Amino acid sequence: MTLDTNALEEQVKSAAERLGEPEFFVQRRLCAVKLMSQLEIPKMQEFSYDGWPIMPADDQVRLATSHPSQQAVTTAHRAIGKDVYLQSAAQGQKVTSQPVPAGVVVETLHQALVKHPSTIERYFMSAIDAARDKLTAYHQAVVNSGSFIEVAAGTAVDKPIEMMEVQDATKADQPFVNHLLVVAHPHSKVSIVQHLASVGEKANSANLMVEIVAEPGSEVHFAVLDETGTNITTYLNRRAKIDKDAHVEWAVGMMNGGNVLGDLDAELVGEGSKADSKLIAVTGGGQHVGLNNRVTNRGPHSTGLINQRGVVLDSSELIFNGIGQIIHGAHGSEAEQQNRLLMMSPQARGDANPILLIDENDVNAGHAASVGQVDAQQLYYLLSRGIPEHLAKRMVIRGFLSAVLTALPNRQLEDEMIAILERKLLNE
Repeated sequence: MTLDTNALEEQVKSAAERLGEPEFFVQRRLCAVKLMSQLEIPKMQEFSYDGWPIMPADDQVRLATSHPSQQAVTTAHRAIGKDVYLQSAAQGQKVTSQPVPAGVVVETLHQALVKHPSTIERYFMSAIDAARDKLTAYHQAVVNSGSFIEVAAGTAVDKPIEMMEVQDATKADQPFVNHLLVVAHPHSKVSIVQHLASVGEKANSANLMVEIVAEPGSEVHFAVLDETGTNITTYLNRRAKIDKDAHVEWAVGMMNGGNVLGDLDAELVGEGSKADSKLIAVTGGGQHVGLNNRVTNRGPHSTGLINQRGVVLDSSELIFNGIGQIIHGAHGSEAEQQNRLLMMSPQARGDANPILLIDENDVNAGHAASVGQVDAQQLYYLLSRGIPEHLAKRMVIRGFLSAVLTALPNRQLEDEMIAILERKLLNE
């Protein structure tokens, strides 16, 4: 079926107006509907996802505004006692709250559209281009949940801001189109931890975006812990726009159960800007995961670092594309990356592809990549000490991932990463 843009425009306009969205946001939705009919689903190097239900069929696309089930509310409430937000364009329901630090705004996307429309108009989809492909246009057209964090200039937040997004999959055909927008104004500092999970067993899709706008001299530490279920087919797009002397640090734990297409990107637009991307991923069963982890040096004397490690279990597939690009004019810049995979099964498939695109002479760039089997001698040593095989393999995996885990910015985050890793391994 082809996309009926007229019908979708009417449905989107009606739903958005019921939600009380400002006119600029409604118009952006309608423009994105037109873009959807003109754009294609993106391709990923060395990874095929043909036939995935990564978004609804064209004749099924709509702006969904259903309320979250009580099961989703209860799951989020039990998970963490921080600021918790759920799938619901209408409510953006906050389950629990703690006092927000002075100089910081933490709102649902719906609340922010009402309270801070000019800020949302300026920054929403400013780091990610809605016209890039069909998945980004789809996101802008029917985004149905999300959060907004703004840190005032000169504000330093001592404790991490923790959030949880729970996809309600207790019913079929409930796409989760979620957007987190973070704006760090000049010389501010903040740490954010986003938890992603799902409840219910019905097949659904998720289209999840994070935009970080790091203005001059700001510092953002962003961690995300992904644990959506095997029934969720996920598209991830997380991008930071990093200005002069600003610093963004990514820490990503991908323990999703379903198929995932992911794009992590840091745009170093300002002189002296820095991005440090640390990622661990574990795949199992018949899961397929393809990830682009990209750093683009545009500003001179900028630094982009990538360190990602993955473990591939059973008959699953995991593809890492590490992409470092230095644009002409970004002299004195650095782009370094490590991409390593550990294959735990003869049936597993994995590839680590380091890609360097250099268009400037006075730079420092390098990469390392490896795909290897578990060390038989190491495993034999553990077994010879009476350690059961399943525990020995978990110890090997923990050791392999430790290079990333121990480099995380704080012990609490390391512990949380290890906890979701253990849950993932227990379920395989």
